[in-house]
Amino acid sequence: MKIEIKERVLHFKQPAGTSRGVYTERKIWLVYTDEGGVGECAPLPNLSCDDIANYGEVLRRFCDEVERTGEIPYEDLRDYPSMLFGLETAMTRFDNAFSRGEVGIPINGLVWMGSFDEMQQRIEQKLLQGYRCIKLKIGAIDFDAEIELLRMIRKRFGPREVELRVDANGAFPFEEALYKLELLSQYALHSIEQPIKAGQWGNMAELCRDAPLRIALDEELIGINDPDQKRQMLNIIRPSYIILKPSLHGGMTGVREWVEIARDMDIGTWITSALESNVGLNAIAQLCCDVYGDHITFPQGLGTGQLFTDNIPMPLEIRDNSLWTSKRS
Repeated sequence: MKIEIKERVLHFKQPAGTSRGVYTERKIWLVYTDEGGVGECAPLPNLSCDDIANYGEVLRRFCDEVERTGEIPYEDLRDYPSMLFGLETAMTRFDNAFSRGEVGIPINGLVWMGSFDEMQQRIEQKLLQGYRCIKLKIGAIDFDAEIELLRMIRKRFGPREVELRVDANGAFPFEEALYKLELLSQYALHSIEQPIKAGQWGNMAELCRDAPLRIALDEELIGINDPDQKRQMLNIIRPSYIILKPSLHGGMTGVREWVEIARDMDIGTWITSALESNVGLNAIAQLCCDVYGDHITFPQGLGTGQLFTDNIPMPLEIRDNSLWTSKRS
């Protein structure tokens, strides 16, 4: 087997704002096998545990090892989840109802951070498109303005009509978090992702215990790659949900491991993309179907395929608020 690596820069149609900053472009590494496979290695700057200066060199070494052995060195790649995900994608052939174009996967409509007017416009667009699960990135503008956006939605749509999820990306100081979660809970939210910064296990456990709102972990999982440490962290914090991104949380293998551990502890899970191109998005969607089966009803976070001006063509389309492969549509 031979593997070729190509670097590529993708450009966002509009700036993608989070509480950690604004993305205008996205650097990825595509790995191609001589057997026709392609995978995407896409670490997120200042977030991924394998966001390293010599990323391309390390990836090349792992590709050389795969060329020699014909196998992915899973244990060696535990601390390099985006590389593992790319190699898994290039070497995995899914055959399930999603890959055959027989079922779609329900997705949430994602509203990025921006000014009040920008977010209001984006919310209106998602509602007009018929989304019945909307996820809002919060924590960048004035908190009262974000509350007003939620109030605006709830005046028009009750929780049975539109499910609301919010993602704080760790923006709240712990001293203010419980108060803010109490205010947010007035708007019948499904859950909030990562209200405080990762690494504060005791504080996060306290919020999960006391807050009148279900908490989901996201950034908290980054860098937790050992199975025993995964169990320890979840046992201490006891969140309602964990949100799994293969390129951040251990590749496909790590996601399956997280799901199994969470199920043992009665913790819910869902899978999302992490600003990958259509190559990564397609693989994540196929993984979703493989993990959760053919009849997924819980919206997944797979609505990022329309973010880039120069995305990589793949047989994907959004129909009726679900992501479909268009091979046999």
